[in-house]
Amino acid sequence: MCGIVGYIGDKLVAPILLEGLSKLEYRGYDSAGIAVCDENGVTIEKAVGKLENLYKKTDNGTTISGTKGIGHTRWATHGKPTEENAHPHKSERFVLVHNGIIENEEFLRSKYLKGVNFVSETDTEIIPWLLDKFTQSGEDTEMAIRHLMSEIVGSYALAIIDRENPDVLYAVKNKSPLLIGKGEGFNMIGSDSMAMIANTNMFFEIHDKEYVVITKETVKIYTQYGKLIDRAPFKAELDLSDTEKGTYAHFMIKEIEEQPAVIRRLIQKYADENGDISVDKAIVNDIQSCDKIYIIACGTSYHAGLVGKQLFETMAKKPCDSYIASEFVHNTPLLSEKPFFIFISQSGETADSRAVMVKVKAMGHKILTITNVKGSTLSREANYTLLLHAGPEIAVASTKAYTAQIAVLAILASTVAKEPGLDIKYELSKVANVIETICSESETYKYLAEKYLKNARNAFYIGRCVDYYVCLEAALKLKEISYIQAEGFAAGELKHGTIALIEKGTPVIAIITQENINLNTRSNIEEVKARGAKTLVISTSSLSSHNDKIVIRDVHPLLAPIVSVVPTQYIAYYAALCKGRDIDKPRNLAKSVTVE
Repeated sequence: MCGIVGYIGDKLVAPILLEGLSKLEYRGYDSAGIAVCDENGVTIEKAVGKLENLYKKTDNGTTISGTKGIGHTRWATHGKPTEENAHPHKSERFVLVHNGIIENEEFLRSKYLKGVNFVSETDTEIIPWLLDKFTQSGEDTEMAIRHLMSEIVGSYALAIIDRENPDVLYAVKNKSPLLIGKGEGFNMIGSDSMAMIANTNMFFEIHDKEYVVITKETVKIYTQYGKLIDRAPFKAELDLSDTEKGTYAHFMIKEIEEQPAVIRRLIQKYADENGDISVDKAIVNDIQSCDKIYIIACGTSYHAGLVGKQLFETMAKKPCDSYIASEFVHNTPLLSEKPFFIFISQSGETADSRAVMVKVKAMGHKILTITNVKGSTLSREANYTLLLHAGPEIAVASTKAYTAQIAVLAILASTVAKEPGLDIKYELSKVANVIETICSESETYKYLAEKYLKNARNAFYIGRCVDYYVCLEAALKLKEISYIQAEGFAAGELKHGTIALIEKGTPVIAIITQENINLNTRSNIEEVKARGAKTLVISTSSLSSHNDKIVIRDVHPLLAPIVSVVPTQYIAYYAALCKGRDIDKPRNLAKSVTVE
């Protein structure tokens, strides 16, 4: 469900599709496939594993003729990574690829598709058969697509081939990203501009609940109700320094929206030959034999470490504390008899953390570094390294590295646990899907950021337990790029002094993802509302109230910080945007802090 590319024109399409898919590999995937049209019909080729397997299977695309086609890289959700479950999927008439999740799949199967012999375990396969059903009842293709859009509940980006209309491609969008690339004598479909940028830098933006009819000469965009939309293409102004940013305005927003792919990539990277999640046994043995874990970090990484403390103590039943590196080095606490140290750093070059590492190494203790940069100083000097595999993080304000850090800590804690309490692979896959849904609702966060923070001089995040740890990170994001004085507070501490700062119009954002503190935090919300605060609540579905402005789908409570932080990243981004800040390069800050 992770990457889509399509092409219609005069060139042999298979090599173009494969090249486009190669640009989407960063998103994480476990299978790939293409469908190509020529005068003899549609040829479909699929391969499990790396894209290179599909390259080999098609001899770099040269064994398939045809000038129209669609391609896909899939991350398994419904069904295992097999050729049967890989995209494209087909019915008697239609062939298509799909990004997203069909939430009412079972209802649609029972309503329309009784007796259909499905060959896959996916939710996607119902879509071509629904189109078959609608066209068999007398609807033309566009009517069937509109009917489909009225029936499906969920997120979807679709690229569709109709065998009876061989000179046309169709595209449909709701919540999942999709662009149309405009060329001279050809047109393209892609879930990411990077899949098409080698061929064109002109793109049509597609909005939710719109469908597109594409020939090699024309692009026609319609509403769900069949109204033709007049929309001009935009030019992606890219130069060598901007290439990695694609069509995004800033690296930060790009990196926020890469987070689902990062989580999926981590699952892929930490899977063993049997597909199970694991880490180096030597690391596991050393942590299991230690009497306490000490997490050392700075800034955002320290906040991830606080969540890590909760993960290790809850999942692995191992005592753990997280420390600010610059404090630890000068005010080292009394250590346990057999400590194990975990250093967390995006860059692996953080000077404050290295100062602690030098001190700890001199004591002879075992050290693990969790970093995004292989071969960095903290990695080289530690006994062990676990990589974040988040890809380059260019924006100063860390987003995808933070969520990757928590994900790696969760993987480690679940592996260390002698009696694992959760299926970490399944739960992280769910997390990735939920973040993808959150990313599809960015306009909501833009509206809320402008409403609550455009004219704010200060703001507060409040939460309890692990939600409090997320509040610290949320406040840091807001202050570092918008320059709003933002603070994260333990909600129960409000009446012990902090509530004196609340005045009429003060923005207070509460985070609620844990059932045991739901009512307590809601009581604190009422306290600040009574003193004039403008309140906004971020909650999970099972704990939500009708007044909550942001409700995110439930994930395992221990992994909730990975998803609850994402709306706060968007809020920080849009607050900074409406204030005209230099988002990727905020004043006085550097990406890697290499001095103490």
